[in-house]
Amino acid sequence: MSNTSVGWLRGEGPPAWSFRLPDRRWIVARAPTRIPNPISGAVVFLLTMAVAIAVFAYPVVRGLTKRIERLQEGVETLGAGNLATRVAIGGCDEVARLAASFNRAAARIEELVGAHRLLLANASHELRTPLSRLRLGIELYGKAPNAEAKAELERDVAELDDLIEEILLASRLDIAGAPPAMEHVDLLALVAEECAHYDDCALEGTPISLTGDPRLLRRLVRNLLENAQRHGKPPVRVALRRDGANAVLSVIDAGHGVPPAQREQVFLPFFQLAGDRKGTGLGLSLVRQIARLHGGEAVAASRPDAASCFIITIPIR
Repeated sequence: MSNTSVGWLRGEGPPAWSFRLPDRRWIVARAPTRIPNPISGAVVFLLTMAVAIAVFAYPVVRGLTKRIERLQEGVETLGAGNLATRVAIGGCDEVARLAASFNRAAARIEELVGAHRLLLANASHELRTPLSRLRLGIELYGKAPNAEAKAELERDVAELDDLIEEILLASRLDIAGAPPAMEHVDLLALVAEECAHYDDCALEGTPISLTGDPRLLRRLVRNLLENAQRHGKPPVRVALRRDGANAVLSVIDAGHGVPPAQREQVFLPFFQLAGDRKGTGLGLSLVRQIARLHGGEAVAASRPDAASCFIITIPIR
């Protein structure tokens, strides 16, 4: 290519360069059109996506925050003393599980507080009787001391001591979620030791070992035997057998038993059958509490050969 000349063509658009070839033809080279910046396009795209996501996500996020706000209101209401507070459970996500946990905790708190209120009210009533007898006995003994009055005072003090011990134990069992001391227990040997303290008490059964609190299990057996001695009639029969994965303890006496309509009520604290004023009314309540604390149950029933029967079922583990 020979001499070339460069010049502006027409003065329009981006600058161009012209080259004249030897055969007097011209070749025009124009600068390329400006290409948009790719970074600016990416920013615009991202901003558009962010706005779209925000628009679609707002109802979901707002619904979630409303549920959390309701849960917060429930916690504050419960803390203010309204133990009947519950929150609505919606969905199956983490917030719903949290609301369900809150409702279970609130129900447990309400149950515990209600049980303690009932226990306190009944205890304050039941304590008046032995305290009144003690006061009267002390006055009589001061005027005319004698062995009979002294023995009566000792019995009243022992009754008061037993009542206070059972009230404290019932209160502790209400709070406890599990037996305080889990050990390997030979249940048949434990029952045999307790039966040996009572006359007209026969035991039959098979050896069963389980894991539990030996002190509480001993108290369970003792309360059942005391109940049979006080409110039933001899002879007392005790049977221990295995039923699948459970140990079944039956305490049977020759009494009239519990009327079917009151077989649940006898396990309420301080409940006593009509005309029966023996004991404190906490023995069977403690029996059911101890059985349930070990994952079992206590029921009053009847058998073809006996009207009075209490059955305790405890899992073997």
